[in-house]
Amino acid sequence: MSEKKILPLVAILRGITPEEVIPVADAIYQAGFHYIEVPLNSPRPLESIARLVEHFGDRACCGAGTVTATAQVEAVAETGARLIVSPNCDQDVIRRTIALKMVSMPGIQTPTEAFSAIAAGARYLKLFPAVNLGPGYVKNLKAVLPGDIDLLAVGGVNLDSMREFFLAGTRGFGIGSDLYKPGRTPEEAAQVAQQYIEKYHSISQQ
Repeated sequence: MSEKKILPLVAILRGITPEEVIPVADAIYQAGFHYIEVPLNSPRPLESIARLVEHFGDRACCGAGTVTATAQVEAVAETGARLIVSPNCDQDVIRRTIALKMVSMPGIQTPTEAFSAIAAGARYLKLFPAVNLGPGYVKNLKAVLPGDIDLLAVGGVNLDSMREFFLAGTRGFGIGSDLYKPGRTPEEAAQVAQQYIEKYHSISQQ
């Protein structure tokens, strides 16, 4: 992610509707989130993603989460999106994502899954669910991963636990319900987003 020169924080807008997506996404983008994910189990997700692509263009890396099949990758690619996030490690999904020149963030837990994802071409690994594994697990996993692989902690990570995960070797985070849940206003989402941005700056500059 470092080559993009933007903070490695992914906003997970699970449950958002196409009518809400631009006001909410714009609010968190202005706060500093430039990776924006709409999980495919949200209402009319491809419509939301298409709206994000039209609105942000190259200013943000937008795309889909909960992607588990190559057909879904292709459907997301047709919107012009550039980000594919999965809860699991599927080499076919990873390879198709990369072939379409999109960013792949597969979900992993074990070293076996991590190296399977890397073999398929992934460079960003989503440790999920991170809260159940903990910073100690991250430290041990990072000890065997190649240095150019970025590990993101996703699932239950919050403002209180970010520092421990970062010190253990995590370099990115996916923030979901703490940042956005159905019914939250753009102003509320922006306020939480700003807290995460400030926290990341604080822990990464120590």
